[in-house]
Amino acid sequence: QVQPVESGGGLVQPGGSLRLSCAASDGSFASYAVAWFRQGLGKEREFVASIRLSGGNTYYASSVKGRFSISRDRSYSAISLQMNNLEPEDTAVYYCAVGRPITSTMRSRSAYYYWGQGTQVTVSS
Repeated sequence: QVQPVESGGGLVQPGGSLRLSCAASDGSFASYAVAWFRQGLGKEREFVASIRLSGGNTYYASSVKGRFSISRDRSYSAISLQMNNLEPEDTAVYYCAVGRPITSTMRSRSAYYYWGQGTQVTVSS
């Protein structure tokens, strides 16, 4: 079992940047895929980005492609989400999730079974 722990949220102005981190509190993510999901106030939780630790394949939601970048560290124990050119619509609680999805389910919420507590990202002037 791997428990993900998020950090790095906060308040940023439109057009600004933030970097979120997800650390494996009980080992490493080596044999898993890790994803970021987000949930805005009154909205459904939605996929943002994911990475398969072995191989490093990445996947993005169309709404963040070109602005967000997901990456892994060399020890496979931490994942980062670099968020650039942030928009007010990016305001949400961001969750890190861990699982073993197949390629066709890398964007599916149901494919991930270990979830962090979430970190708030607020984009506002």
